[in-house]
Amino acid sequence: MEKAKKIKIILGIIYFLILFIFLWSFFSFFLMNEISTYEFIKKNRNLLLDFKENNFLLTTIIFFISCILWVFLLGFGSPVALLGGFVFGKWFGTLIVILSLTIGATCLYLFANYFLKEFIREKFEKKFGKMLNNFKKNEFLYFFIYRFVGGIPFFIANILPTLFNIKIKNYFFGSLFGMVPGIFIIVSLGSGLEKIINENLEQPSFFDLIKSPEIFIPIISFLLLFLITLNIKKKLN
Repeated sequence: MEKAKKIKIILGIIYFLILFIFLWSFFSFFLMNEISTYEFIKKNRNLLLDFKENNFLLTTIIFFISCILWVFLLGFGSPVALLGGFVFGKWFGTLIVILSLTIGATCLYLFANYFLKEFIREKFEKKFGKMLNNFKKNEFLYFFIYRFVGGIPFFIANILPTLFNIKIKNYFFGSLFGMVPGIFIIVSLGSGLEKIINENLEQPSFFDLIKSPEIFIPIISFLLLFLITLNIKKKLN
């Protein structure tokens, strides 16, 4: 138990250290009033996409590895999906985001299963232990549903399966396929934002954004997905 607590503290320190270094480096180059302007966003959007066009393979590798590290260091999935759609577009963005999130989550699961199993049981078994019987019936199916339904913070959802001793292949492919609908919607939203910025010299109003098919279609899809997952949760209690 003491070992698990020490590892958790070390992991937390590393995570916040990396985050601090990133924020410090970022704000060393840019001022807050610059970042909040539409001109800044559009200018750097152009620089980022020009770099991608000229160095597509390098950009893909950097994004892929960074996403895996981000997930392993307890990062959330939504920012990665938005950025992936913004940089790589709807289809390729979905592919690279899903693969990187799945690999990162699997690495975190292996780490947690080896080092933090007792700590996770202590914290979460009372609340989620009742799901164990479902996973015993059909491990892959229920883990796929678990990923599809979501509703749990991403980094917690990645480590909770240590309670159920999910097989690595079921964890990997359940994550890979179960996260596709939700990730595709968020990636599409990021891709839509990029298209709107590209087509508008001036900052569009909120109502202009909402009226755009690139924005309201992903939002409506997200709401429909949310209703579907609520229904599934009720059926599975």
